[in-house]
Amino acid sequence: MNYFRLLICALLLSAAGRALAAAPQSDAAHDFTAKVIAVLDGDTVLIRRGAMVKIRLAEIDAPEVGHAGTDGQSASPQMEQPFGEISKRSLTEMVLGKQVNVATRAVDQYGRLVAKLSVNGLDVNAEQVRLGMAWAAVGWRQSRHGNHPLLALQAEARQARRGLWALNSPILPGDWRKQHPDAFTEKHQSAAQTPVGMSSGCGKKQYCSEMRSCEEARHYLTQCGVKSLDGNGDGLPCERLCVRAGE
Repeated sequence: MNYFRLLICALLLSAAGRALAAAPQSDAAHDFTAKVIAVLDGDTVLIRRGAMVKIRLAEIDAPEVGHAGTDGQSASPQMEQPFGEISKRSLTEMVLGKQVNVATRAVDQYGRLVAKLSVNGLDVNAEQVRLGMAWAAVGWRQSRHGNHPLLALQAEARQARRGLWALNSPILPGDWRKQHPDAFTEKHQSAAQTPVGMSSGCGKKQYCSEMRSCEEARHYLTQCGVKSLDGNGDGLPCERLCVRAGE
């Protein structure tokens, strides 16, 4: 009798495992097409999808530029990083005014969509790295294995001294921001927006398990004040749905 009970339990666990494996990933990962209406720097663009939406290109980090009040914000005092404008110009030539495919990966801690962009089959994120216009920022898990495609493209650009790699000592954007902390207080400050397609009303949802996407979780946290979605108080709701850029 015990043998049959164990057999039944094993079959049930196996079926449950297959069901979980077949379950769709978070709705935070989805594709859509939109027109790029502005390029803010070498890794950030604005698209129009009902309202204006800011997109941070996934897995890359471009040199910083100064901002003159784009996207309805006041001018930023941040210091421009060497090669920042050249990187921005490179991205502008690829995507500005064009319909791009947006493959969303996450929403970062500043409320930006983190995504891969492609235009006419060209992987825009990868092309910025290949041209030496941005660093690969694939996260420590991928970096320690060293076999991520963007790392290979970065090594190629560096070997050829292409783009920013022609500089004697190119500085990572993160290090640049640390060296100029007072100049970056305004860059990522933006009012929380209601996700596109979502009403401004608040429902009765209280838990991450009830959220269909990171956008919905952020809406409930910032617009509805559901603090239970941010258990560690870091401002990022439902970590399994929302991952920080570059991780």
